[in-house]
Amino acid sequence: MTDHKTPDYPLEETMALESVEQFRALFEETRMEIADLLTERAATISEIADTLSKPKGTIGHHIQVMEEAGLIQVVRTKKVRAVEAKYYGRTARTFLLTSKMDADIDVSPDYFLTSAAEDYAKAAVNNVEENPMVSTIRYARIPEQRAQEWVIRLGELLQEFVGQERSGETTYGLLVAFYPTDRPHLPDIEDQE
Repeated sequence: MTDHKTPDYPLEETMALESVEQFRALFEETRMEIADLLTERAATISEIADTLSKPKGTIGHHIQVMEEAGLIQVVRTKKVRAVEAKYYGRTARTFLLTSKMDADIDVSPDYFLTSAAEDYAKAAVNNVEENPMVSTIRYARIPEQRAQEWVIRLGELLQEFVGQERSGETTYGLLVAFYPTDRPHLPDIEDQE
């Protein structure tokens, strides 16, 4: 089993999606799958097509759209039987939605949660005991400064997770959501006096 540095090419940590075109180029099911695959290592159109069980022409089209949007790029080439194979990689490990795009895009606020919930439900039904799984939800009333600290810590944990060396047979998902709620809470004790 070969461990892969994650990924095996240099890339920026983050890239802010600045246009609706970039957003549309990424948020399509096959293109999201391609972007996910490329977090492991650079790959050719043939490798991606084989992995996703889709025609090379279809993958080639999606690669072209993503490349034109600046989401992926050729990171190296290699001669294979007199043909130059292109290996594509992401331009950034994480793509960020900018607040200026909020009004211009039509995506459900729970897009990531819904997608993760579907994956989790499938895994829960099909899981064998050796695959670790956990889910929970907790609430805590904390000041805004502590909330900011938690956001930073969770971001660091996510970066550590995606920076793991690739090996093993199972791809795991890690969903993090941190958000304010309108849940009621008891008054502080000093407020009662």
